[in-house]
Amino acid sequence: MKIKTPYKNIYQVLGQNRWIVLASIIGSVITSVVSILVVIKLHKETLRNAFVVSQEGQVIPLKIAKERANLKVEALAHLARFHRCFYQLSASNYKEQIAKALWLGDTSVDEVYQQKKAEGVYNRLLQYALVQKVTEIHTEVDLVTKPFKFQTQVRFEIKRGTVTDYYKLITTGKLLRIERNFPNNPHGLLITEFYENSLQKLVN
Repeated sequence: MKIKTPYKNIYQVLGQNRWIVLASIIGSVITSVVSILVVIKLHKETLRNAFVVSQEGQVIPLKIAKERANLKVEALAHLARFHRCFYQLSASNYKEQIAKALWLGDTSVDEVYQQKKAEGVYNRLLQYALVQKVTEIHTEVDLVTKPFKFQTQVRFEIKRGTVTDYYKLITTGKLLRIERNFPNNPHGLLITEFYENSLQKLVN
C-alpha cells in the first residue's frame, strides 16, 4: 500500500521563498557596499602612493610633492617678509621693522643687526632722515636637504631728499621648521646662519 506524500501548504512555500529572496537581496547589498568601500580605499591608497618626476629628475611620492609645493610658497613668503622688515626702513619705523624681523630668525640675524648698529647704520638713518625702500626680492631655496638653504637677492633704494641711490644685496642662510607663532611668525620657519654676502651700489 503506497503512502501519498502530503503537499506542503502553498503559503508556507511562498513564505520560505520570500525569505530566501530577501536574504539574497540583503547579501547582494552587503557585497555591493563592501566592494564600493574597497574600491574607495584602493583609490585613496593609489593617490597616496602616486609618484611624480620633479624638475631635477627625482621620482617622489605625489603627497610629498604637494607638501614641497606648499612649503616652497611658505618659505618664499617668509623670506620676503623678513627682507622687507629688515631692509625697508625709515627714521620713523626702523625699530618696529627690526623687531618684526628678529622674530623670523635666530641669533645670526641679531648678530647682523648688532653689527649694523655698531657701524652707525641706524644713526645715519635718523641723522639724515633716510628712507630705505625694498623694490625687488628674488629668492632661490633648496627644499631637498634640511635645513633648507636659501639665497636671496634684494634690490633697494635709499632716498635722501632729492637724491636716490640704488643697491643690490645678496644674502644667504638656512631655514628650519618651527611652531607657528601668529602674528609674529605665521609661516613657522626660522632663518639660521644668516649672512650678507655682498652689497653692490648700482648705477641707475
